[in-house]
Amino acid sequence: MLTFWGDKHRFCDGVTRRNFLQLGAFGAGLTLADVLRAKAGQDPAITQKTSNKAAIMIYLPGGPSHMDMYDLKPEAPMEFRGEFKPIQTNVPGVQICEHMPLQARMWDKLACVRSLVSVDEHSDSLVSTGYSENTNRIASHPSLGSVVSKLRSGGTNDVPPFVSLRGGGSPGTEPGYLGVSHRPFTPSGAGMENLRLASGVTGDRMDDRKDLLGKFDTARREIDASGTMKGMDSFTGRAFDMIASGVVRKALDLRQEDPKTRDRYKGVEDFLRARRLVEAGVGCVTLSIGGWDTHSSNFKTLKNQLPQVDKGIASLIGDLHDRGMQDDVVTVMWGEFGRTPKINSSDAGRDHWSPVMSAMIAGGGLKMGQAVGASSAKGEYPKDRPYKVPHLLSTIYHALGIDAGYTFPNGSGRPMYILDDRNKVEELI
Repeated sequence: MLTFWGDKHRFCDGVTRRNFLQLGAFGAGLTLADVLRAKAGQDPAITQKTSNKAAIMIYLPGGPSHMDMYDLKPEAPMEFRGEFKPIQTNVPGVQICEHMPLQARMWDKLACVRSLVSVDEHSDSLVSTGYSENTNRIASHPSLGSVVSKLRSGGTNDVPPFVSLRGGGSPGTEPGYLGVSHRPFTPSGAGMENLRLASGVTGDRMDDRKDLLGKFDTARREIDASGTMKGMDSFTGRAFDMIASGVVRKALDLRQEDPKTRDRYKGVEDFLRARRLVEAGVGCVTLSIGGWDTHSSNFKTLKNQLPQVDKGIASLIGDLHDRGMQDDVVTVMWGEFGRTPKINSSDAGRDHWSPVMSAMIAGGGLKMGQAVGASSAKGEYPKDRPYKVPHLLSTIYHALGIDAGYTFPNGSGRPMYILDDRNKVEELI
């Protein structure tokens, strides 16, 4: 068993969010073959399958300021509106921050919801599962990526259905009652090495190893009085096949891209990896960018981070359109809550603000070129079209062809809805 450690994120609550994942290749404490066995042992009553659509979940850890990205208030007093100015997008009547000009020029391919109500909690649980971390401690509802993984079990084994480019172990990547086999594959660090043939091992030598396992299996079968052993362990064989195929390894290798493309994504390479992974057949990819817990130096921080986000979104969405994938991939970008409309007096920062926040969404066959809902004149509360976070998550499930009213049995066998609150953001449908 190997332990791979992800990045640290220290938020204002003093908790270090150090992502971790103990795995052989995919799941906690499991070898790749173990994961495939666990997937095959799923509830045979599950019949719903996802379409070939995919989701890219971009998480902005710490809580991004809605007032300084998609919901600027130029008419509000200075202590609310802040330093940034709005610019017109290519859709009449929709303005966004001056530090996101690339998105402004392609807003007909994007949309945002400006009236989302969240909770004051430093966690990605709500935006990924539909339930706050405190609420979900006992119920253990699964993340969207884990649901996709569960519903795609039984498909090709060359590609994992759920990949996290930001490490594992956070509430927003956990499978809950679906089981550890539906944790994401995390290809950072040594995880990438699990996708390679061992040094000096050729395809022929790998076949020899499979044959050797088959011989061991024959011996085990002869000893097994119960008769449950049935030939070579097919799951181990499939694990060999996944490694040998190299599909995921190639998708993560950015050297496969044209140098001009790599240059466009310089500094935001995970956006390119996400695009390559969904092209390879991954059903859900999650990534994160920046630190958004801006209790101090809010505007200084955002002047650096917003252009990076702008580059990543513009490159990713532009590429998906160029490849004709805009209806097959739904992309969402959000954090856990917004920031206080009023700038704090001591540190030029904005504090936590859960009564309203914004989210960007694109693709998936949804209606683009709009801003859904509005907040009050000072950005304090939804003025119209108030939506809860699960409503946008339900909309994402809809775009993926998944019924959010579908049920899975939890650990005690009780059927549990994917989402209890399944209303959708109707303007996007």
